[in-house]
Amino acid sequence: MHPNSAIWHSPHYRQGAKDMVGFGLGVGAWGLVTGVAMVKSGMGVAAATAMSLLVFAGSAQLAAAPLIASGAPIWVVWATALCLNLRFVIFSAQWRLYLKHLPLRQRAAMSYFCADLNYVHFLRRFPEPVPAPEQVPYYWGGVSVNAGAWHVMSLIGIVLGHRVPAEWGLGFAGTVSLLALSYSLLADRSTWLPAVVAGGAAVAAYALPMKLNMLVAIASAVTIGAVIDHLPRVWRGQAS
Repeated sequence: MHPNSAIWHSPHYRQGAKDMVGFGLGVGAWGLVTGVAMVKSGMGVAAATAMSLLVFAGSAQLAAAPLIASGAPIWVVWATALCLNLRFVIFSAQWRLYLKHLPLRQRAAMSYFCADLNYVHFLRRFPEPVPAPEQVPYYWGGVSVNAGAWHVMSLIGIVLGHRVPAEWGLGFAGTVSLLALSYSLLADRSTWLPAVVAGGAAVAAYALPMKLNMLVAIASAVTIGAVIDHLPRVWRGQAS
């Protein structure tokens, strides 16, 4: 049996997929909203499709699309996308403890599909950073559901974007979906406090041009997170 075939038939692959199914609806809704938003912001179908498939980062896509459409300086577009995706550097550093024994080509392929919820579920399933045979199939099971739901619905949103009436309120629905997904990631003081600070900073800096309030929110959350990391685990609400 081919190694890849063994992964797809593994019970750990099915478990990873099962753990993500409950979030698939929210991920799909967010993908649909992002696809619609990209074409309604002025991007062509080809460009929006390329961005959806190559970038694969909803918040960055949603932030970059109106900046591109409005003719914002390229450095603002890049800086916004970079700041919104800095969390993936942290995810990758943590995943390296589990996957560093794999060939570089395989790790590069896996890095494309990494996402917030997959990261959370993976660490819950494997709290000890020690490589194990079941980790790779579990990873692929989770990202298959996440990426599948995202790409399918995002592409549908891109194709149907101009046919979706504004009165449907998909923007609000997408915001609610994102809030629900974000809420599922908040478990203790070390996650709640940066989230609250980021939200407050985004609102306080809302008047800044070109959505720079998001950069302010990210910088505030990262700063608070860095401070919290140096506090005792008991204060963070985590077991010692």
